[in-house]
Amino acid sequence: MGPTRKPNVCSRLSRRALGCFSRDAVVYSGSLRESTKFKNVWTTHSRSPIAYERGRIYFDNYRRCVSSVASEPRKLYEMPKCSKSEKIEDALLWECPVGDILPNSSDYKSSLIALTAHNWLLRISATTGKILEKIYLAAYCKFRYLSWDTPQEVIAVKSAQNRGSAVARQAGIQQHVLLYLAVFRVLPFSLVGILEINKKIFGNVTDATLSHGILIVMYSSGLVRLYSFQTIAEQFMQQKLDLGCACRWGGTTGTVGEAPFGIPCNIKITDMPPLLFEVSSLENAFQIGGHPWHYIITPNKKKQKGVFHICALKDNSLNENVLTVTASGRVVKKSFNLLDDDPEQETFKIVDYEDELDLLSVVAVTQIDAEGKAHLDFHCNEYGTLLKSIPLVESWDVTYSHEVYFDRDLVLHIEQKPNRVFSCYVYQMICDTGEEEETINRSC
Repeated sequence: MGPTRKPNVCSRLSRRALGCFSRDAVVYSGSLRESTKFKNVWTTHSRSPIAYERGRIYFDNYRRCVSSVASEPRKLYEMPKCSKSEKIEDALLWECPVGDILPNSSDYKSSLIALTAHNWLLRISATTGKILEKIYLAAYCKFRYLSWDTPQEVIAVKSAQNRGSAVARQAGIQQHVLLYLAVFRVLPFSLVGILEINKKIFGNVTDATLSHGILIVMYSSGLVRLYSFQTIAEQFMQQKLDLGCACRWGGTTGTVGEAPFGIPCNIKITDMPPLLFEVSSLENAFQIGGHPWHYIITPNKKKQKGVFHICALKDNSLNENVLTVTASGRVVKKSFNLLDDDPEQETFKIVDYEDELDLLSVVAVTQIDAEGKAHLDFHCNEYGTLLKSIPLVESWDVTYSHEVYFDRDLVLHIEQKPNRVFSCYVYQMICDTGEEEETINRSC
């Protein structure tokens, strides 16, 4: 093969799926040199929430999708306008697993799994916006949230909490079912079951969620209890249900997953299931993971807010090593004096860790009179060395909600202002032109 122009960092990281590069961290970190700049290439504003997932920016409640991998916005698709009841309330991006044999050719492309306001679960092509699959959930509750139980494999659809009607509350009628959790395996969609969280079983529970096969139940006191979802499903499933199959339930016959029948709640706990673990934490803050298993909590005292304890799951022993814990629950092994802020000069607002590249990203904000100015810093996680500092051109109001993403050669800042005004600022890496003209032999 003859020589070819050296690709930029975005191209090199994109080609990792083909096995072309094995040292992605070196490729990316090496690009964060003095000669590289991040330029604000475009900015947009919206009256509805803006979401970002792997090179795609979603507007209008996920109905309009724009590619961020360009020096200017490029619309991928726009779904037809819909009624308020049909709007998408939450969504997850599903990406094709490597090596799996899938039933349809369209299944090998990314999909958006979306939940609508009128309780439909949709699988939408991430490139065209076409609806590929649809499931009607139920009419007995309002489903509102999507999350991964097992990333890219199992999803949990969580209902809004059941407060009961005003008339029922005035009459002193108690609502025992707090919420419902619908659990599905993805592609092809298959139903695991729908579980009710009942106060008659769990007591005065305030919330519950599902993560990695663990049912996590939370209480107002800060108590967090963990149960095995598999054990609960095996012990308390009333009837196995299959999507698309006829079903008779409570005197009514219909097709599972089709309107108006939907999916009955088929997992109803009648006795307290075996307790795996419990711990007390401020505001129920709790993360679990690592090898061997550890968990992260905040001591259950208000003055301890912002303090994290990392404990071994096997014996609850506290890890005494100096550790920083990011908002995503990842542990960063770094001495605090390497990254220390001065509240009178600048404060850290967002800290996150990119495990594949072993980079720590820090958003630091400096208050200048009434205006805040921010910069995004990339640090080598092993030594704490500052690799790159990127000034953000827009002002940063610390009272607003902010999200910052870095993805290959892009940095995105999504901001929510008062009165539901949302802004998105996109920065793109610009490399030294002389270096880009270097040539290398094609390696793949």
